[in-house]
Amino acid sequence: MSDLPPLVIAGREFQSRLLLGTGKFPSNQVLRDALIASGAEIVTVALRRVDLSNPQDNLPAAIDTDRHLLLPNTSGARDAEEAVRLAHISRAAGCEPWVKLEVTPDPHSLLPDPVETLKATEILVKDGFTVLPYINADLILAKRLEEAGAATVMPLAAPIGTNQGLRTRDAIQMIIDRAQVPVVVDAGLGAPSHAAEAMELGADAVLVNTAIAVAGDPAAMAAAFRLGVEAGFRARLAGLGRRQWKASASSPLTDFLRSV
Repeated sequence: MSDLPPLVIAGREFQSRLLLGTGKFPSNQVLRDALIASGAEIVTVALRRVDLSNPQDNLPAAIDTDRHLLLPNTSGARDAEEAVRLAHISRAAGCEPWVKLEVTPDPHSLLPDPVETLKATEILVKDGFTVLPYINADLILAKRLEEAGAATVMPLAAPIGTNQGLRTRDAIQMIIDRAQVPVVVDAGLGAPSHAAEAMELGADAVLVNTAIAVAGDPAAMAAAFRLGVEAGFRARLAGLGRRQWKASASSPLTDFLRSV
């Protein structure tokens, strides 16, 4: 059992603050190894890539649902109507009513549509879903989603799959400072140091897929991200030193040395 406080989403506790996506892995065995190494308890699966009602579908079969919460995502949905339909399909297939909401009408940028995301969140919350929406790093939208009943907000660090790190750092900081629900930094984190930085900033968790899946050794990279997330979170709890713009000696001169 970890000595760190748990991540709490919709009243449910998780020890890991690293969420893992399942796309782009070279094989299901590599995915399994990465899941174990990551320590992740929440695992996202794109509904357009799997048949959740088919026990022979290879991807869901690779995930131990006793150990991991399977979080269906609506990746590929172009509007609220399509996202809502996908979420209902996942529930009908036996998944828990949790959904990572993604509405990305532009296939080139894969940026989330704020209007359709808010619309879908309002519908799905009324339908009894625990909704984790993927959004641009937009404080006003984050607050609207919170008011609509979203269980988290998931602002992007950089465009999906780019591994560019915290390009939206200042905007994410504004969301963290004002949010009343967990903030999960999602998309664009390319290195464990990026994950540590997000946690130091005040994020409650991060979601990583591409940086782990395309690494030379995905399991080793998953372990590195696990350590990065923990290090960043521990650093924040310990209390980071204040940034200064002029030098300050770590070992100030004593009166004795000044007199020599």
